[in-house]
Amino acid sequence: MRFDPDLLDKLRGAHHIAVFTGAGVSAESGIPTFREAQTGLWANFRAEDLATPEAFRRDPFTVWKWYEWRRDLMREVRPNPAHLAIAALEQRVPHVTVITQNVDGLHHSAGSTDVIELHGNIWNNFCFHCRQPGEPAASASDVPPRCAHCGGMVRPGVVWFGESLPAPAWHRAAEVSEHADVFFCIGTSSLVEPAASLPRYAQSCGRTVIQINPEATLHDGFARHVLRGKAGHIVPELLRAAWPEQREGA
Repeated sequence: MRFDPDLLDKLRGAHHIAVFTGAGVSAESGIPTFREAQTGLWANFRAEDLATPEAFRRDPFTVWKWYEWRRDLMREVRPNPAHLAIAALEQRVPHVTVITQNVDGLHHSAGSTDVIELHGNIWNNFCFHCRQPGEPAASASDVPPRCAHCGGMVRPGVVWFGESLPAPAWHRAAEVSEHADVFFCIGTSSLVEPAASLPRYAQSCGRTVIQINPEATLHDGFARHVLRGKAGHIVPELLRAAWPEQREGA
């Protein structure tokens, strides 16, 4: 695959690269997207009706069991070439920050060390009442489990519809978008706000925005470089083109 020399020069000269990822990156590892996961026993449920604080108050058992089912879907999933190539950027650029909308933790598994999880992490839990993080009480057999601190119901550590993004994560993501030399936008439909505003904010701050996606999105209109295709193919190829002297994964 041939890349614009200007793009390769921007990558080689960057001191800080931001990589903004969405569901398309995880889908290449075999994780169904949020709405695609509604199969089998859950086919009659709308994902939007389960991922809300109101749903948890109304029927905590069903919501907890749905998230347990989703965790089971992800348990054997491994990082794909896109995750690994993004992590390998850290060996080529002084500072790489991953800003992800995904909750599966695959960027951490791939070896990325600076990851901002805008929508939380499905493997974490916290108390619905006192908000204390941590594991459920060891002796608890309730579904959902009970908090070891206050006895309240434990919930998955993800952002639900109707909830704000975690303020520290959002503020840092905005700061990184403002100051990073290059801003990758990979595998995201650009539909979920406020996260979808980050690429446009980076562009407005004069950053070089690079869009990688199989399909066109709203980001194509202002990205400096648009690369059409799957991230697992394009990102490793891009690293090889920009740093041909370095071995894969080194």
